[in-house]
Amino acid sequence: MSTWRDGPNAIPPWNERPKCHCGFRTWLQVWTDPLPQGKKGCRFFKCPDIDDDFKACTFMQWIDTRPLGRVSLKEEQERRVRQQQIRLKGKEDELKRRRAKLGQREAALKIQEEQFQAREAQFKREAEEQKNRYKEPAQSSTSDGRNKKGKFLRSTQ
Repeated sequence: MSTWRDGPNAIPPWNERPKCHCGFRTWLQVWTDPLPQGKKGCRFFKCPDIDDDFKACTFMQWIDTRPLGRVSLKEEQERRVRQQQIRLKGKEDELKRRRAKLGQREAALKIQEEQFQAREAQFKREAEEQKNRYKEPAQSSTSDGRNKKGKFLRSTQ
């Protein structure tokens, strides 16, 4: 009788509680005496003792094998291991998400770098074209017989 629909610590509905020898539904109580050892804080069903003939009913049925909130060392270790596994799984999932984001960022950076290099090459070509444009008119102005300093060249004809 240690588990009901809502879990091991749930209180069962009235109609699911056992009946005592008197035929009444039992009450749920918590053991408060230190003896028997290890039972203090455990829940149990007990006869409500509402019979009019003053007979003592001795019906008692334990619900808990140990007090609520008291857990064995092995159970505590297993709980901690499960919690650590859950935390580890969460960290692994976060690492996967971060790696995926990093991969996306690296791909975006690579595209940006390629675009930058293409723009840089375009600027170099344009600068080279501008240099060539300015050189051509300067060379054509010296075709009238002057050198670069503006002095006329002698012709050897």
